[in-house]
Amino acid sequence: MTSRYRSSESAVRADSLSPSRRTVVKAAAAGAVLAAPLTAAPPAGAADAAPAFLHGVASGDPLPDGVLLWTRVTPTPDAVPGSGAGPDTEVSWVVARDRAFTNIVAKGSTTATAGSDHTVKADVRGLAPATDYWFRFSAGSTDSPAARTRTAPAAGAAVAGLRFGVVSCANWEAGHFSAYRHLAARGDLDAWLHLGDYIYEYGTGEYGTRDTVVRPHAPAHEIVSLADYRIRHARYKTDPDLQALHATAPVVAIWDDHEIANDTWSGGAENHTEGAEGAWSARQAAAKQAYFEWMPVRPAIAGTTYRRLRFGKLADLSLLDLRSYRSQQAALGNGEVDDPERTLTGRAQLDWLKAGLTASDTTWRLVGNSVMISPFAIGSLSAELLKPLAELLGLPKEGLALNTDQWDGYTDDRRELLAHLRANAIRNTVFLTGDIHMAWANDVPHNAGTYPLSASAATEFVVTSVTSDNLDDILKVGEGTVSTVAAPLIRAANRHVHWVDTDRHGYGVLDITADRAQMDYYVVSDRTDPDATSSWARSYRTRSGTQRVERSYDPV
Repeated sequence: MTSRYRSSESAVRADSLSPSRRTVVKAAAAGAVLAAPLTAAPPAGAADAAPAFLHGVASGDPLPDGVLLWTRVTPTPDAVPGSGAGPDTEVSWVVARDRAFTNIVAKGSTTATAGSDHTVKADVRGLAPATDYWFRFSAGSTDSPAARTRTAPAAGAAVAGLRFGVVSCANWEAGHFSAYRHLAARGDLDAWLHLGDYIYEYGTGEYGTRDTVVRPHAPAHEIVSLADYRIRHARYKTDPDLQALHATAPVVAIWDDHEIANDTWSGGAENHTEGAEGAWSARQAAAKQAYFEWMPVRPAIAGTTYRRLRFGKLADLSLLDLRSYRSQQAALGNGEVDDPERTLTGRAQLDWLKAGLTASDTTWRLVGNSVMISPFAIGSLSAELLKPLAELLGLPKEGLALNTDQWDGYTDDRRELLAHLRANAIRNTVFLTGDIHMAWANDVPHNAGTYPLSASAATEFVVTSVTSDNLDDILKVGEGTVSTVAAPLIRAANRHVHWVDTDRHGYGVLDITADRAQMDYYVVSDRTDPDATSSWARSYRTRSGTQRVERSYDPV
């Protein structure tokens, strides 16, 4: 590619984002303790201290002609995240074709302010498609670390293959982020997908850690305010393994509930007490503002995370926001899950998704999906018995859902979407999912009650958690103990489930060609060990045109 210089005015839009339950007593006490260092006088010489890049650099949302760059600068020692302190600081950025920055193709600058918690974004355009670049930021005499990013292929390009890391659910207190380190070490990713729960909102010791806090949260209390969310994001961004992965490839991220509060829905959350923890609208707005400040994500429609990216003619990726519009979760085991007035996606987002799947001209249609779409039910009966019994007793028509926070709790949205796939003969739709802290490989049947005789509408690959508790952690038994018993029972009751691992932590690597989409599942040896090793566990793939999952006996 011919070297091209792009000025800040012609190549970039820099974003400076501006502001828009149970642990109240504990939170107030912790807040009083934390307030002191945030409001204390700056240390001697602070005004003369050089700026620092303490939270790494990152890129995200790759386009054929550009990518979003991110960093956070600490201009003075007192300008800690969430403090509101620190001067306006000019931050410049540069993009090059080589790591030595001898072939510079774009550069510019923007201003970091306390109003955006001294985070900055540069939406760089004018780059070449499917190309590796290096970038860094500078403030005063300080340069940030250099990082690699990559643009997406041209929209009409014939792409031989794509490779994405896939992760979700990283509880800081439960362990170390070795999964990120092993993904970063690969060096072969076009991008990596974070499918939600990038951070957790709980106070120290309040969320599953096998009763052992490996490393404490900051702040120590449950996060509620804008300053709280900023501090929590900042703590995560100090992790060396997370910094390494962000410096290796662009991320494509969506939020789930813990970026805000457990079991978030449009009007509240399970882990929010209205009044005692302030107004839900204020907490939600604070969480979303901090998310967009601290993540290399472009705010999409109405400030949500649903948007679509394209990777040549091989794949497009529809990214969902399944928290901003959903109805409140139904009570376990009642017929509300079938109520057509209740929604997971919201009308506009579901219409957007259906239209995008219909219009897609790529070989594969990937859907970034924060909660599992495949049915997971108990009490399964034959279709002939289930329907009249469900109507008589007011039970869910697709069996007794075990988790109404998933698509199982919003069956009308799921039926509409799967019927749309069938009616329009839309093939090669693959849902990529997190949330459940287990690894799954599923067909997504039109009718779970008659599967496998009924057709499968799509396939789904669910990745396990990076560190968050799964079943063996909750029960405090040895790894593999629960899976040995539970996996055969789950598969017997849910015949569309090809594989489930209830016990291990790790990540996925999705490899796509025109012929197949394959998920390689990797596990880490010990989430509490910062030097944990990684090993391949299983692989599953779906061949083009089949809408079915099958086992592959080797990783790509």
